[in-house]
Amino acid sequence: MKDSSTPLLTHLKEDEDTSSPLNFNKIVEQSLSDFGLSQFLQIVLVGLALTFDAHQIFITVFTDAYPTWHCLDHTICNQATSDICEIPRSAWDWDGGFKGKAVISEFDLECSSSFLRGLPTSNFYVGSIVGGVLLAMIPDGFLGRKQFLFFSTLAMSLTGISIFFSPNIWIYAFLKFVIGFARSQTGTYALVLISERVSTRWRPRATMIPFTLFVLGFMSLSGIAYLVRHASWRVLYLCTSVPAGIHSIFLYFFALESPRWLHLEGKNEEAIEVLKRISPANRGYLESISSRLIPKETLEQAPSYSIKDLFIRKWAFRRIVVVMIIMFGLGMSYYGVPLAVRDIKVNIYLSEALNALVELPTFVITPILMEKFSRRSTVLVNCLVGGATGVLCFVMSLCGRTNIAFALELGSFFCARIGFNLMAVYMVELFPTCVRNSATMMLRQALVVGGACCPIIASIGRNVPSLSFAVFGFAMSGLGLFALLLPETKGLSICDTMEAQEQRDEALKTSHRC
Repeated sequence: MKDSSTPLLTHLKEDEDTSSPLNFNKIVEQSLSDFGLSQFLQIVLVGLALTFDAHQIFITVFTDAYPTWHCLDHTICNQATSDICEIPRSAWDWDGGFKGKAVISEFDLECSSSFLRGLPTSNFYVGSIVGGVLLAMIPDGFLGRKQFLFFSTLAMSLTGISIFFSPNIWIYAFLKFVIGFARSQTGTYALVLISERVSTRWRPRATMIPFTLFVLGFMSLSGIAYLVRHASWRVLYLCTSVPAGIHSIFLYFFALESPRWLHLEGKNEEAIEVLKRISPANRGYLESISSRLIPKETLEQAPSYSIKDLFIRKWAFRRIVVVMIIMFGLGMSYYGVPLAVRDIKVNIYLSEALNALVELPTFVITPILMEKFSRRSTVLVNCLVGGATGVLCFVMSLCGRTNIAFALELGSFFCARIGFNLMAVYMVELFPTCVRNSATMMLRQALVVGGACCPIIASIGRNVPSLSFAVFGFAMSGLGLFALLLPETKGLSICDTMEAQEQRDEALKTSHRC
């Protein structure tokens, strides 16, 4: 252990008169150079927040679905041709005879407008967008990564449990807005916390773990819904929200804070303790260099940062705009392609199952791509390939090649998912610790806004079959070209302050000129 720490100690002695936060960055890289069991368990603990987040995102697929019904009086009722809104209520009944099985049946919405039936789901996404905007304005140093994640998951859980007691559709729709607001940045908090507790070498692989848990959450929801299919829709909310609440308690007591954030806040002793717990094998090394850290008094004189720094600094503003443009295009394809698959005359249940399944290999392929190729070129090529498959899907569909068109649809969706994975890691490296939460929130907002445009675009497929695939394809490939404007970050450690980021970027430009 002594030999492994010697180069770093020598470097620290040479820089002991400076207050560069990069000193701590080198300590993090050295102490977390290996990926042990403690790190893996911490990542799983944090990443499970995305599993419960996936439950709340997709739960309305089961709770708000239009339930099946059957005729009681066949003299005036024909299930194949009758409209239940035009026949007496005594002539038909819900399957199973259980009125409270679904939201629509319990609140008597079967003859209501599609707007009212879709209001809870719409409110959920509106809450997610509003929450994303408002929570992004909170400075990164206000509570800390762990506390933000804890309050987010706890609020999501408590609201989900309170939905069990909804007396009418209006209260239910309001609570869906609240739960959307509460979970709007759960993924951001989890991703940033995980990214700041691993070394540069392991970051691409570590950040794929929470994404995998998200997809597994989506898939497990189907199993939970099937097991409680004969119970009230309210039970499904309890079955997903109560475990989420238990998980938030585990987060509070067992999850570790980001050592980078602690150091930035001047809490050097706590930062070293976190590193010791994450990497017990390097405890001796960490104790030997703890006294060489930057004094707390020096850090307290450093300026505070907030989301406004992303807009008042030209390089940061240019960078965040480019990232949001790329994410907007990826969001259109990621959310729009599965929505438009109904235009390709294939079994809708099979197609959605395969779209969910095709996401799993992306979490293995993404880190391999990031380790072998540069960030910028990987994003660019992936967007071009994904866009091209989307356009070809439209062409094949017009030619009546349904099977080929469906395969290309899966390929386009596959590239959209990989693109999101790549940008999630890229984003962490493009912005320093002091504004990383805010920058990542902006990324996710662009993704959601892109997805919000999809229903309108997908609807054009009713007049021109599969044309929406061409639109999504051109959006992904065209907006993906903006990746050429981003700097390369492969192999570079992440910075903690805006000034450190600017210095590193300037040093890279100088070295490239030489």
